[in-house]
Amino acid sequence: MSADRPHRIGYVLKMYPRFSETFIVSEILAREAAGEEIVIFSLRPPNDARFHPELARVQAPVIQVGRSSSPRRLWEVWGRAMSAPDLARGLSAQLDELVGAGVDDAEQALEVAMLAREHGVTHLHAHFASMATTVARLAALVTGLPYSFTAHAKDIFHRDVEDADLARKLRDADHAVTISEYNRHHLVERFGATTTARLELVRNGLELERFPFRGHAEIGEVPRLLGVGRLVEKKGFDQLIDTVHALRAEGREVHADIIGDGPLREDLAARIQQLGLTEHVRLLGPRTQEEVRGLLTQADLFVAPFVIGADGNADGLPTVLLEAMATGIPCVAAAVTAVGEVIIDGTTGWLVPTGDTPALIDAVREALDPATDRLARTTAARELVAAHYDSRGQARALRALAERSAHRNILTEPIALADLDAAQAVTGQAPKGRRPSAPTLSPAASPSAGVATAPTGRSRS
Repeated sequence: MSADRPHRIGYVLKMYPRFSETFIVSEILAREAAGEEIVIFSLRPPNDARFHPELARVQAPVIQVGRSSSPRRLWEVWGRAMSAPDLARGLSAQLDELVGAGVDDAEQALEVAMLAREHGVTHLHAHFASMATTVARLAALVTGLPYSFTAHAKDIFHRDVEDADLARKLRDADHAVTISEYNRHHLVERFGATTTARLELVRNGLELERFPFRGHAEIGEVPRLLGVGRLVEKKGFDQLIDTVHALRAEGREVHADIIGDGPLREDLAARIQQLGLTEHVRLLGPRTQEEVRGLLTQADLFVAPFVIGADGNADGLPTVLLEAMATGIPCVAAAVTAVGEVIIDGTTGWLVPTGDTPALIDAVREALDPATDRLARTTAARELVAAHYDSRGQARALRALAERSAHRNILTEPIALADLDAAQAVTGQAPKGRRPSAPTLSPAASPSAGVATAPTGRSRS
């Protein structure tokens, strides 16, 4: 990179801001605090009614990238891009790529290419290996800029993920990032060492000073459980409701608050009413990160009964779980994907097998027992988060990766399915068709490098 061209990252995001994606805001804030210049390209306008106050601290300009879903409009944008000689060369070289893309993706890629040129962007970075990375990759092909992306969960594990598409993105990127050792191991096994040679582990980070530690050693007269997340299948909130019902049937006073909104709200409300829990389980709707932080300090136990959805979707490592651990609230969680990298049963919390409601009930009962040493686990949880999930360390790692990026010849030929089959043969996975489903997801987390080995959860006797 020449001395007269400052380091400037162009973030390509499906939608910004997005109420549920606080981890992206934290990442941008940390990178800005470390001195990086950022420009945000949003491919869809925001549709949330509420926003987190932390957004006001983001200095990066936000550019909403238009789309028309019109082939005619695509050619108009194409004509504008052709007027810039450097982009014209890229357009000519990548004609087949652009023609083969969807109209919206191609149009927005050309818009991002022109905007990146206008704003002096030196590197493109996308979050989620789906639409945003598709657009970032095409824009990188046209501009010659290096690009990278962060892979999270749904963009890896959902049954609609196409192996050939994800493999191409991994291979073409200057580097790819994923948020957990579980994800990294899964992608290496799925695609082979060559395709994932530039895959890096960079964990999501928290601004730890915003989450002061409170030991939560004492339990309220009526213990209050807290669950936070979108009201979707993978969160397993039906099991949290069943847990409250079971404990109350034993004569134990216990209440629960569930924060979030989503398509299962009516189903969960009906379950609460059916079990006679309308006075004991509250659906509080969406709350800002600041409001969640306040509720974390008031609750006695954080419960995250994650499951793997029927569509293969599963949580990666929800930010709110890290926030709960940082504040010192005891945590009970189910072992899906990378959860076992942070919830280490008997050390930093209670880890139960996914989908095992009786085991969840047992763990909650034990966590609420006055004889349980809750403080030892919450202290260890805070120490783990501070050591491995500080946003300042995340920002340093991402900056180092971006600064070492360099222009290279990006492969543009289609990945032969035979190449994927060969990689899968090495790992023992069955060959897939042209539009394969993501492999069956194992619920048990693999141990993270640098973090104590996590068991897969407790077994019921």
